[in-house]
Amino acid sequence: MRRLTKKKALTLVRELDAFPKVPESYVESTASGGTVSLIAFTLMAVLAFLEFFVYRNTWMKYEYEVDKDFSSKLRINVDITVAMRCQYIGADVLDLAETMVASDGLKYEPVDFELPPEQRLWHMTLMHIQERLRIEHSLQDVLFKAALKAAPAGQIRSEGSSTSHSACRIHGHMYVNKVAGNFHITVGKSIPHPRGHAHLAALVSHDSYNFSHRIDHLSFGEAIPGLISPLDGTEKISPDSNHMFQYFITIVPTKLNTYKISAETHQFSVTERERAINHAAGSHGVSGIFMKYDISSLMVKVTEQHMPLWQFLIRLCGIIGGIFSTTGMIHGMVGFLVDVVCCRFQMGAYRRLNAPLNIQEDGKTVAPTDNSAQQ
Repeated sequence: MRRLTKKKALTLVRELDAFPKVPESYVESTASGGTVSLIAFTLMAVLAFLEFFVYRNTWMKYEYEVDKDFSSKLRINVDITVAMRCQYIGADVLDLAETMVASDGLKYEPVDFELPPEQRLWHMTLMHIQERLRIEHSLQDVLFKAALKAAPAGQIRSEGSSTSHSACRIHGHMYVNKVAGNFHITVGKSIPHPRGHAHLAALVSHDSYNFSHRIDHLSFGEAIPGLISPLDGTEKISPDSNHMFQYFITIVPTKLNTYKISAETHQFSVTERERAINHAAGSHGVSGIFMKYDISSLMVKVTEQHMPLWQFLIRLCGIIGGIFSTTGMIHGMVGFLVDVVCCRFQMGAYRRLNAPLNIQEDGKTVAPTDNSAQQ
């Protein structure tokens, strides 16, 4: 009984076989079939290789949500060179609540405003990158992928005595409240004041005013090497001594998650405005560089993703199966058409060979006689 049961089970399984084997005596190999097989296998290999590169490629996914973090501090990273001596200018932050933020994290370094040739070449390259970023927004994804978790490299400056330098490099970072504020660089050092703050500018001559500046770097949040901010590389030359430069910045908190880095940073957009200070003409204000920033209530989550393994395997099976089936059908159709053409050619040749011959004698056409019929 067990043997009969096993026999029936094996028979049932054999009948369910969807891939029956054909005896080798029934299989005929042809040169055309081999050629089509080589072409099909080559095409499979090429497409599978290209599909592997598609599988390795990644893209950035953007998600938006409300930023619920109001208690933490916002870090401002600054690296600005102003064409004035360090003892004549001061930088600080005044937020929306009229709270003056200590600028102890900023350093004042006497430098030359003109860059050496190597740094000038890098500055021109950076400006070209900024122009391409304004046109090709997809390049921002490339910068996100290239971001690294490391300390930013310090900028190399030309050596020389501090007394010979006519410009001042203000660099470092500050922590401010996550509310709108105004970071500014103006004449005189800042002094505490009961109603806000003030700058001691009475001892600085108007002839020494020159707020031509270059923004080597300005970012908000964690400093991430590889990311280029919208104001990096900006250079403004003041046409006169009393001049005001204004930058209106909108900051968007950003969580960046790639295969190289996971960090919390901030993106921002900026609009610029500048004007000359002329009280006689009705243009009032204070000469200097003013960066007024506001923080968006929305947060952007940027995540690097790539194709899942199961989707890659399905696409790979589709490529192999599709090419195999298509080439088999095409080979069968071509073989059928060749057989039809050859068959017609053979029938035409047979008819020409068996057609009656007409013999001309003395200008007359005489049909051949059938000897067998005469007999």
